[in-house]
Amino acid sequence: MVIPTYVPFMIRRNFNSYIVVLLLLLITVSSCEKFSGDQTVPAYLRIDSIYLITNYYLQGSTSQHITDAWVTIDNDFLGAFELPARFPVLKTGKHKIQVWPGIKKNGIAATRVNYSFYSPIETEVTLAADSTTIFHNLKTTYQSATSFPWKEDFENVAVTLDTTSGSSAYIQRTLPGSTLTFEGNHSGMVVLDSAHDFFECITHSGYTIPTAPVYLEMNFNTTNSLSVGVFTYGNSSLYQTPIITLNPTRGVWKKIYIDLTTTLNAYAGMKTYRVYLHTFKDSGVKQSTILIDNFKVVTRQTK
Repeated sequence: MVIPTYVPFMIRRNFNSYIVVLLLLLITVSSCEKFSGDQTVPAYLRIDSIYLITNYYLQGSTSQHITDAWVTIDNDFLGAFELPARFPVLKTGKHKIQVWPGIKKNGIAATRVNYSFYSPIETEVTLAADSTTIFHNLKTTYQSATSFPWKEDFENVAVTLDTTSGSSAYIQRTLPGSTLTFEGNHSGMVVLDSAHDFFECITHSGYTIPTAPVYLEMNFNTTNSLSVGVFTYGNSSLYQTPIITLNPTRGVWKKIYIDLTTTLNAYAGMKTYRVYLHTFKDSGVKQSTILIDNFKVVTRQTK
């Protein structure tokens, strides 16, 4: 059973809308084996949330923003559901359930995907008509083949992001116990003002472009716009390519999963890459603060 990676019309936030769609399907495809049989009263599954467990030293923070559950029953794909979710199932008795954690790729609600670096949660349930089976706090992990070429959580004195020569602003670490810190003892902080109105930094090291998907995970809380992109390097050429601009978050910490894969493979002959951050102070603002934490470049081990 291959799980679709993108199903734009299967996120069901409104339960009543889901029932209408289900009834239409029952009417129009009643001859299909999936809906065959005499069952007219469904069983229900409820999934409240999915959390992440990590080995901190190898995989970094447990911070996540899992927004959806992609569900299969007995290897049959049932749908992708925005959490928390409650949805009907036309089955009773014992069944094998798989739940794949889903995210918003690049922070965009229209591009929801099942995140291939998180492990599916597998369990067996006994379903009964007109009864709800509840999963309060499902837990996932990174899949064993996942690798982390770069991590930065600002807990060490040496930071693996270097400001470029033209940058007038610089990265500092928040103080221990500061309310500005996301978690741990420190987060990264950049202050922009009239004397420090341009900021650009780049990862200290370069990383090999793999033949596998590559994502950048990060937490951020900013009062200023912030662009994220990559430099790609070949034998005699390099390209600087912005991927996404993060908007001000109004004092709220957010988690984003940025897909680097297409950009890293956009130009032939590129061999390595570095991640960069770039911004000017937004116009009309006297001072802006950019808070960042828990950078992870995530990819898959290849032979």
